[in-house]
Amino acid sequence: MVGLLKALVYGAGGMAVVGLAALVALQERLVYVPVLPGLPRAYSITPSRLRLVYEDVWLRAADGVRLHSWFLRHSPTCRGPTILFFQENAGNIAHRLECVRLMMQRLQCNVFMLSYRGYGESEGYPSQSGITKDAQAALDHLVQRKDIDTSRIVIFGRSLGGAVGAVLAKNNPDKVSALILENTFTSILDMAGIMLPFLRWFIGGSSSKGPKLLNCVVRSPWSTLDVVAEVKQPILFLSGLQDELVPPSHMKMLYDKAIENNRNCRFVDFPSGMHMDTWMSGGDRYWRTIHLFLDQYSPEVQSCDASCASEIANDDASCFPPVF
Repeated sequence: MVGLLKALVYGAGGMAVVGLAALVALQERLVYVPVLPGLPRAYSITPSRLRLVYEDVWLRAADGVRLHSWFLRHSPTCRGPTILFFQENAGNIAHRLECVRLMMQRLQCNVFMLSYRGYGESEGYPSQSGITKDAQAALDHLVQRKDIDTSRIVIFGRSLGGAVGAVLAKNNPDKVSALILENTFTSILDMAGIMLPFLRWFIGGSSSKGPKLLNCVVRSPWSTLDVVAEVKQPILFLSGLQDELVPPSHMKMLYDKAIENNRNCRFVDFPSGMHMDTWMSGGDRYWRTIHLFLDQYSPEVQSCDASCASEIANDDASCFPPVF
C-alpha cells in the first residue's frame, strides 16, 4: 500500500514537472494567437476593399525583423490626428479594418496599423521584447513622416494592444500626445490565473497576493498595471462591462493606478460592451467620448481649409451619420 502511494505521488509530481516544462516551452504559443483557428494567416481583405486610401509600409525593427503595416489616410489635405493602432491578440490587422474605417470617419483621423512580428505579413515570432521593438519602429516611422502633424500622434491599444501601447507611451513621452486603452488587462501574469485557475497559486502580477513562485519563467508578463503608473501623457480608459475575457475590474485597477500620479486620466465604461465589440455596442457615446478626449488633449493646431472640410463632410455623409 505504501509503495502504491509513493508511486502515485511520484507520478503526480512527474506529471506536474512535465506540465510545467510544457508551459515554459510553449508559453508564446499560448499567449499569442497570430492565426485564428480555421483561417489562413494571410490578410482576408485590404483597405481598398473598404474604399480606404492606404499605403503599404515596410519597417525594420531594431533587431532586424521585417515588419508590415498599413498607413491609412483620412484626407490628402487635412492634418488631423494620427492614431497608432495596436490590435488585440488573435488574428491580424485585416480583421480590424471595419472598426478602423469607422474610426477614421468618426474621428477624422489617419490610422497607422502595425502587424506585430509573426502576424500577417510580418516576419519573426512574437514575444514581449520583440513586439516592444516593433511598436518603437512604428512610432519612429510616424515621427519622421512629413505628411502628418507629428504633434498629434495618439496611441490606441485594445486588449494586448493596450499593454503594447502603454509601454510605448511610457518610453516616448515627447513623441506621443495621448494614450487610449480599451479592455486591457493588468498583466499576463494575472490573466494566467484566470485562464488556467490552478496557476493563480504560482503566477500573479503586482496586485496578486500569491507566492508568485513561477513569475520568473514567464517571458511575456506585460505588466500594464506597473507601466501605467509611469505614463505621463493623458490616458483615456474605455471599459466594456460585459467583457467575457478580461475582467472589467482590470480596467478599473489600471485607472486607479494611473491617476495616482497622472491627473489627466479619464475612465468611461459601457454597460453592454464585450471584449471585442465595445466599439460597436457603445454607439455614438463611444465615439463622442474619444472625440472629446482628442479635442482636449490632442487639439488641432490649424483648422482645415474649406475644400478639406467639404471633403470630410462628403465622406461622412456617404458612409456614416455624423456623431454630433
